[in-house]
Amino acid sequence: EFLASEAMWNLGVRTTRALSLVVSGQDKSYRPWYSESFKLKIPAIDDPRLAQYSDQQKAQIISQLRNEKADPNMMIEEPCAITCRVCTSFVRVGHLDLFARRAEKQSRENAKTNKSRYDTTTLAWKELEQLVWHACYREFRTEAYDPFIASADIAAAATVLLQKSAERLSEMAANWIRVGFAQGNFNGDNCLVGGHTMDYGPFGFMDEYNPLFAKWTGSGQHFGFMNQPSAALANFQVLAESVVPVICAAKGLQDPTDTLEKILEDAQETFQLAFDKVLRKKMGFSDDSIEADDLWTSLETLLRNNRVDWTVFWRQLTMVAAEYDDYTFDDYEAMLEVLISEGNKSPFYEPLSAESQSQFLEFIKRWRQMLQGEQDVAERMRMANPKYVLREWMLVKAYSNAGNGNEELLNDLYELIQRPYEEGTPEEEELYYRRTPDEALMAGGTAFMS
Repeated sequence: EFLASEAMWNLGVRTTRALSLVVSGQDKSYRPWYSESFKLKIPAIDDPRLAQYSDQQKAQIISQLRNEKADPNMMIEEPCAITCRVCTSFVRVGHLDLFARRAEKQSRENAKTNKSRYDTTTLAWKELEQLVWHACYREFRTEAYDPFIASADIAAAATVLLQKSAERLSEMAANWIRVGFAQGNFNGDNCLVGGHTMDYGPFGFMDEYNPLFAKWTGSGQHFGFMNQPSAALANFQVLAESVVPVICAAKGLQDPTDTLEKILEDAQETFQLAFDKVLRKKMGFSDDSIEADDLWTSLETLLRNNRVDWTVFWRQLTMVAAEYDDYTFDDYEAMLEVLISEGNKSPFYEPLSAESQSQFLEFIKRWRQMLQGEQDVAERMRMANPKYVLREWMLVKAYSNAGNGNEELLNDLYELIQRPYEEGTPEEEELYYRRTPDEALMAGGTAFMS
């Protein structure tokens, strides 16, 4: 938790931070976990059990099996500990959802007497208003609190709160995509109104690209990697449904439908734009390069159909942009060689077929031609595509060693994550700029966890 949130901070992703970790000297707990030898068994393409299938079907079966997860197979004992986290506030979407449900329940119960949809005289309603003001003060004081508190204009304050929260949440989820992070359990209770990453429990940085990637066995598709912006938007919808009644009651409106629909319509545009901008930057384009969106669509298909390391691929593509900054240069095969690289620094977990090489070559050609006229491409890509992220196999080694009293690797990783966009020392590059080891992609507690 400590390393992960500090890594996110240095990656430029809004996050809570770990202030301290207090470990008990005597209290311990048992929990399910994985034995060191626990690994998924993935058949080879020539496995006799697959003989009845075509090569294409064999590949599909193996790909599906690689994405399987499994529950723990043993109990382990660990010391109890408490992490203290700091943030501007810990107001969750779930908090406002709960307070709004209480207020609306009492409003419904009193509707016949008051002849109004909203009963703003109840304690539950006052508490909901106080929580809205608190969120405005703690997260968006300049924009949503200071201009409106003196006049007690809660409708205006709440409207700005929703606008700013949509911006923050969309930016956070888009940045998760940018750095290859999957939160794993992104429901309303694990979503802060201020758009700070929290709940570093079943999280993970993605190795091999999979649009539905998540480390947690219970994530499901709805919390998968590429679905995180949609999950963030779903959380925002709950937030809007909780706050809009306050806006409507203050304005004397009995029907919240039009107000809510307009807010959600605007939010959809905000979330889509944040996602689009991130992918444009990763490819070296400026924020307003709409034509790059189609290029991403074609690239995503290539990434999905070939076993590609998310972090290494983007950094190697950044190297192509840096080494070949003359966009009239057309030796695309030389660029493809830089992208493919050698050994562990190749982003490809399996050698590319001739067809795939041809497809990536065509992508590079189209990408280079579209970049003509863009400025500072390599630097834009360097700052959008980190060279170092905290892969699970790195963390497992660090916390295992630390549990045995050796914190050297933990300190080394802490130093590494201060500079995720820099090239690093030769030793750091050798150790950490690489694809994930094949055995780690199948290991319980590393490739997946409960």
